[in-house]
Amino acid sequence: MTDNRLPITFILLTVVIDAMGIGLIMPVMPDLIQEVKGANLGTAALWGGFLATIFAVMQFIFGPIVGSLSDRYGRRPVLLVALVVMAFDYLLMAVAGTIGLLIIGRIIGGITAATQSTAAAYMADVSAPEKKAANFGLIGAAFGIGFILGPLMGGLLAGFGTRAPFYAAAALAMGNAIFGYFVLPETVTDAIRRPFEWKRANPLGAFMHIGKLPQLKPLMTITFFYEVAFYVYPGVWAYYGAARFGWDPQMIGLSLALFGFSIAIVQGALIRPALRWLGERNTVLLGLSVDVVAFVALGFLHNGWVALALTPLTAIGSIAGPALQGIMARTADDNQQGELQGTLSSIRAVATIIAPLVVTQTFFYFTSDAAPFYSPGAPFLLSSLLVIGCIALFLWRTQNIAAKTDI
Repeated sequence: MTDNRLPITFILLTVVIDAMGIGLIMPVMPDLIQEVKGANLGTAALWGGFLATIFAVMQFIFGPIVGSLSDRYGRRPVLLVALVVMAFDYLLMAVAGTIGLLIIGRIIGGITAATQSTAAAYMADVSAPEKKAANFGLIGAAFGIGFILGPLMGGLLAGFGTRAPFYAAAALAMGNAIFGYFVLPETVTDAIRRPFEWKRANPLGAFMHIGKLPQLKPLMTITFFYEVAFYVYPGVWAYYGAARFGWDPQMIGLSLALFGFSIAIVQGALIRPALRWLGERNTVLLGLSVDVVAFVALGFLHNGWVALALTPLTAIGSIAGPALQGIMARTADDNQQGELQGTLSSIRAVATIIAPLVVTQTFFYFTSDAAPFYSPGAPFLLSSLLVIGCIALFLWRTQNIAAKTDI
């Protein structure tokens, strides 16, 4: 077998850069939109939610399309072209002087960031059967690293101006494209190449499978509302930090990186002991309960240092997601696992589209003159209500599932 270390390194760097594109813009977004629009912080939050939704919509639509194109034309051209376009997109964002150009930039950025399916396909192509699972784990780790580095880099470089993070990201994307040009061989041969078909690239296709999983509909509903609630962190944290604590972009970036790092520690080190000691059902309940407490606390906090100190604790709530997914995987039949994972991916994608609008609209209203009281933390209080609803539904509808699966 050929040495795949350099191609795999390129793939992991591509995933890191894709993930960084999500977090990079967060710390500078409040200042950038106010600079471009001449708007107040609440209005900036509205536009920020709109831009985040556009990015998510493009990823949702173009994820399967880009993956299908790579099956037809090869992984190498799709990945390299996406990186070059991504680099020019960051340059566009760096010089954008109107909200229209920022919208165009987020549209292009969402399309180019939809290459994660292609990166995963390449990893499958070059991995021996016994190493596929471990190498897919590397992709997950790379995404986590990118999500930590994105806001950290965005916050630190913001000291050189709101456009500096975009110039740096453009350099990273172009540098990785050049690296890939020299080290990335094509893995799609005529033996496995297939024609491009629109029906295979339908992003809504996975939803057709929900009807085939009726026993899981309540848990899928919980997953949707939980994803909407949890998006409050990336969705309004930058605006919330600026309004409630007076944080600058550097502090916002550092706080987001701390949260991402805490999530990684919890997911990597605490989830297994929690499942072993508590079981899946109680782990879900613990995680959701911690989320409620964290959201309520952030809804009323006025001290930024206390918010930072609570970050590791609030991250514990993230144990609920994997445990809930484990219950669903155990409830579904063996021949339904692919349907289940595809459907869950689509549910999360739709939640990521809707959530930015919900949380930023809430922030805008409760920081405006029309609000009955001023509350930058209102989105977190809304998220606490959504999670309380998730707990109630989970307790009500999982009794039979718990008996069946012995959770």
